[in-house]
Amino acid sequence: MDDFQSHLPEESSSLRPKTHERTPSFLSNTSANSFARPIHSPQARIHTPSLRHRPSTPGSSRSNVSTGDHSEIISPVPRRHHQLQAHESRHWLDTPPLPPSSTRAGSPSSAISTTSPGRGPRLKHTLSFSSMASYDGPVSATASYRLRMSHEKRPVVEDSMARRWVRWMHKQNLKHWVVPCAVLISTLVKWCIGLGSYSGHATPPMYGDYEAQRHWMELTIHLPPSQWYNYDLEYWGLDYPPLTAYVSWLCGIVGNWIDPSWFALDQSRGIETPESKVYMRATVMAFDALVYVSAVIMFTRIWHQTRSSRSQHVALLTLLLQPALLLIDFGHFQYNSVMLGFTLYALNCFAMGQDILGAVYFCLSLGFKQMALYYAPAIGSYLLAKCVFLGPVAGRKLFINLALVTSVTFLLLFLPFVPPFAPSLTAALQPIKRIFPFARGLFEDKVANFWCASNVVIKWKRWMSTGGLVKLSTALTALGFLPSVVGLGWYGWKYRVKPVDTTQDTAATVTENKVDSATKYNGNDASSTTALLPLLPYALLNASMSFFLFSFQVHEKTILVPLLPLTLLLSGSSHGSEVFEIGMLVNNVAVFSMWPLLKRDGLAIPYIAITLLWNRLMGYNPFRVGNNGKPSPLQCLSITIYAAAFALHLIETIIPPPRSLPDIFPVLNVLISTPVFALTWLWSIKRSVEVGWAIGGLGSSSSTTNPASAIPPSFNSSHVFPRRSTVTDRKTSISSSIAGDGDTGGRQFRTRSLGFARGASLKQLPSRTASAGTTR
Repeated sequence: MDDFQSHLPEESSSLRPKTHERTPSFLSNTSANSFARPIHSPQARIHTPSLRHRPSTPGSSRSNVSTGDHSEIISPVPRRHHQLQAHESRHWLDTPPLPPSSTRAGSPSSAISTTSPGRGPRLKHTLSFSSMASYDGPVSATASYRLRMSHEKRPVVEDSMARRWVRWMHKQNLKHWVVPCAVLISTLVKWCIGLGSYSGHATPPMYGDYEAQRHWMELTIHLPPSQWYNYDLEYWGLDYPPLTAYVSWLCGIVGNWIDPSWFALDQSRGIETPESKVYMRATVMAFDALVYVSAVIMFTRIWHQTRSSRSQHVALLTLLLQPALLLIDFGHFQYNSVMLGFTLYALNCFAMGQDILGAVYFCLSLGFKQMALYYAPAIGSYLLAKCVFLGPVAGRKLFINLALVTSVTFLLLFLPFVPPFAPSLTAALQPIKRIFPFARGLFEDKVANFWCASNVVIKWKRWMSTGGLVKLSTALTALGFLPSVVGLGWYGWKYRVKPVDTTQDTAATVTENKVDSATKYNGNDASSTTALLPLLPYALLNASMSFFLFSFQVHEKTILVPLLPLTLLLSGSSHGSEVFEIGMLVNNVAVFSMWPLLKRDGLAIPYIAITLLWNRLMGYNPFRVGNNGKPSPLQCLSITIYAAAFALHLIETIIPPPRSLPDIFPVLNVLISTPVFALTWLWSIKRSVEVGWAIGGLGSSSSTTNPASAIPPSFNSSHVFPRRSTVTDRKTSISSSIAGDGDTGGRQFRTRSLGFARGASLKQLPSRTASAGTTR
């Protein structure tokens, strides 16, 4: 009994078990059930072996103790991990015991000490630093190290309001209510914005965009389709593609059934009754929920499917409460969310490998608003690159299917404007002339793009004709999105499936490879997504921003188009990463660039409220410095931009513009916002190169003729949004966002953002059979 008592600490004497009949097994000595057994033999003695460590040796770990002596168990101490710091002690596995002041109840097994001779007591792994500080007994090297580290400055991980709310919902077992509550919250915010003013409120005779949308409902329900695009063009003539006209017709039919006076032809112009305004706002809410909200929910579940549910819910809040879209659609009054929702549906289909369905959705986006053409170079290049990637057989099949589906979709959209449904083909040309208004000039309002900013110095309309400006803007726009098109095309060609060389492969291998290239990568299977997918969001950002900066006849509201891919990237970024900082900066500057429009609409209060709410929700603070105490260059730029914007708002509030320069404040707004958008365009090119390099570098294409070895691994959404690494991975990896920090190495990362593939897994392309093909 002396041996057993010698191993019990003094403070645990109350937990000493009485003498019981026990089995000689070591496991039974430490089991909880053995303490409750009745006593049958008073002479029974308990012999508990002690546990001590011995250093690991390269050779055998067998103990040198004689077989007859079982008084102690010698366990090997694992060698230190090679990534531990050199100054750390080999006792890094030790854990000192609980302090006497601890109120935690000890488990039955804790009554048996496993302290090796010559070492001090050990603390539990779960002990907090405050408990360690109150411990007065001997402290091991590890405990001393932890106490020292507890007082050092550690990096503070900021927690946004959205994450705190999502975490609280999960802890309250309300996980399944997060999505409905997020949708209801966003709906409430949208409706509150809609209670304010709108474009053209009480400003006859032309009013504004609100009256334009209402007028289109009026004329579509009273006139045949052949007259939709040529009826009274001086008063808000229809200048959007046919799908917008069909939506206006549907809304007009329902509204005319409720109250015919709302949409009486030529008699209802400028109507602003409270009931009609509620109905018009409700139509925007309905189509937004039907198309955009559903597409966002689908996006978080497809592109974020390998991330935690909390990350998915935070991404959902990020996209649902984007301030620029809320202010334009539910304040200014438009239906941009429908066009963006169709585009987002197309991206979701591409991520699932459903390229045909994705092409249909993108055609619907083009058929609703011509601004979707800003995405056309990126999406067209992606689909064409995938056709090249799939090889001559499956790629040709996919190309033909895409061409047929696209043609049929546009034919159905323009069907009421072609014979025999229209008197002549000229009726089909009328919508096209209205959709592309080149006769309006280079720009109308003050927009934060290249033409308005440079017009301060170079008066373009004086130096060049309208035709020359159209050609110049087209050339600059094409040059702007050329890097994304070339990048997608290059990687599609690099990883293309080549014909099978029958002279080198066996008959069985040839048959397997033919089936693989013809069936597995047919463009319709969900597993046929390619390594090109991570490049798509950056290509969309590059192309759309190029159109916004250099295109012809751009409006302030057009910034919503490049904001979509940037906000998608933002939704998957880690807090403080490069993507996060740029995404927040550009979103805030985009709202600021629309200030002249929002001010004219009387939306100053929603402008301030929704911007502050979204920044608070995202936990964004541009004035917070890093762990080194110095702001980064990006933070310096952000602080400079915000200071200039705040100063402009302050001056505009106090000092009226001079009569000789009535547009001085909008021009200053343009000069502040345009450099940010130009830098974002350059950053999208930089990130496209980095992501492309991570996929496989810029080397020559593979010389193998084996399709299995020429095809990169099937790329699904787990490569776009990889799972968060385990605790061990976090200790041995770089804690950063790969899309934000610019590191494209082959290491494991704790978080990654939208659009990045694991570079190391894609640089090596394994062959399916060991006997077929060669390696790269």
